[in-house]
Amino acid sequence: MSFYKRVNKIILTGLVAVLPITATLYLLVWLMRTAEKVLGGVLEFILPTGWYWPGTGVIAGIGVIFVTGLMMENFFARKVVEKLESIIYRVPLIKSIYKAVRDFLTFLSQGNNKGPRQVVAVNVGQTGIKLVGFVTRHDLSFLDRKLGDERVSVYIPLSYQIGGYTALVPLSAVEPLDVPLEKAMQFVMTAGIIEGGKHKEG
Repeated sequence: MSFYKRVNKIILTGLVAVLPITATLYLLVWLMRTAEKVLGGVLEFILPTGWYWPGTGVIAGIGVIFVTGLMMENFFARKVVEKLESIIYRVPLIKSIYKAVRDFLTFLSQGNNKGPRQVVAVNVGQTGIKLVGFVTRHDLSFLDRKLGDERVSVYIPLSYQIGGYTALVPLSAVEPLDVPLEKAMQFVMTAGIIEGGKHKEG
């Protein structure tokens, strides 16, 4: 390996190691600054003099998220959120972004990788190509009684972006994979660059 290629590989390896950490830290810092700026400003205005101190907005933001999670267990709170979502879904561009993020996070937050969230390889015709996907539903009779138990719905995510396809796949074209959901999702979302939580060496 030439000196140039060696240096290039080292730089790329460094980027793969640094960029995800940097992006994650940047997102966390952005969220904390936003919470501090918005909620902190409100708290500084309504709290008695001397009660507010830097970081109160971040704590308040965490509290708001926690309380919201508790409220979502209430029937009336869910109805209010559903009403707000119905308004959001009427806005052309916003609804696409909102729905993609919401569906993706909901998918990741439910249960474990067993049962209807099993990791599978989907055979693409007679080409020998296989796509990594995640079984999301076994019973598709609500769509069409003819489907019966012959097909399952499989979510196939796209690499490097939020989103993917929901395919109705014949059982004969699905092969279960013995791999945790998190590792499989990490593998797919990084186009195979990340393998088992580690950088795949070229």
